[in-house]
Amino acid sequence: MRTSNHLIGFLNFLTFLLSIPILGGGIWLSSRANNTDCLKFLQWPLIVIGVSIMIVSLAGFAGACYRNTFLMYLYLWAMFVIIATLVGFVIFAYAVTDKGSGRPVMNRVYQEYYLQDYSGWLEERVKSQSYWSKISSCIRDSHVCSKMGRTVGGLPESPDLFYLRKLNPIESGCCKPPTACGYVYMNETFWSAGGGLVGYDPDCARWNNDQEQLCYSCNSCKAGVLASLKKSWRKVSVINIVILILLVILYVVACAAFRHIKRMDNDEDFGETRMEKAQPSRIHF
Repeated sequence: MRTSNHLIGFLNFLTFLLSIPILGGGIWLSSRANNTDCLKFLQWPLIVIGVSIMIVSLAGFAGACYRNTFLMYLYLWAMFVIIATLVGFVIFAYAVTDKGSGRPVMNRVYQEYYLQDYSGWLEERVKSQSYWSKISSCIRDSHVCSKMGRTVGGLPESPDLFYLRKLNPIESGCCKPPTACGYVYMNETFWSAGGGLVGYDPDCARWNNDQEQLCYSCNSCKAGVLASLKKSWRKVSVINIVILILLVILYVVACAAFRHIKRMDNDEDFGETRMEKAQPSRIHF
């Protein structure tokens, strides 16, 4: 029995360690929500799940150490709910980021992003005016576009060098006009209309060289945010799937160990009863 208790305690310790990557993923998404992706509600489910696993694993560890049946039952039921919640979160993350990706552009290394390539709950949320005003303000305040600036010999980077850059989705969608619009590159965030616009994309008229406006109201910017969110969520989801598999394995082993403890307790009770019958007390009341 002592071995089974030690095993459950060890499994709870491992579960506690597994909660750290989940919590770290939520904190990482939170940092990106403040600086890059600018959507600030997606990280909270992960943070809550990570903290819950920590608390429940500590309760299970205490139950194993002190042979507290209530705490061990609480651990098993709570972990079942947490694992089911994590499964739901992983499915939800893949479902809402399933559609959409960048399109290649001729003679460019970077890709461009179009809002019509995305659909679903997340796309509706991002493009809604109430949310987009906050997201665009966050992108502007993060100075992601001004950080793109490069100089060569004190002069702005040449167009050929700029076209060889691998821009991230937000830089591509929010900091420059779509290539189809026909703007002429002057520097990373200043483009000339040249001989006139040739594109029919509504974003062509939305582009503004004012550094406070740029393409922050463009659909390409919204698509860039969605593409950035998709990359962030997919990275975290891969880690979550690995953690989920390990949690399920640990949970199954913990259930088996707990059942073994219960069986040993029942056997001990049965043995004590038999001994009392075989050697009854001589004192009768």
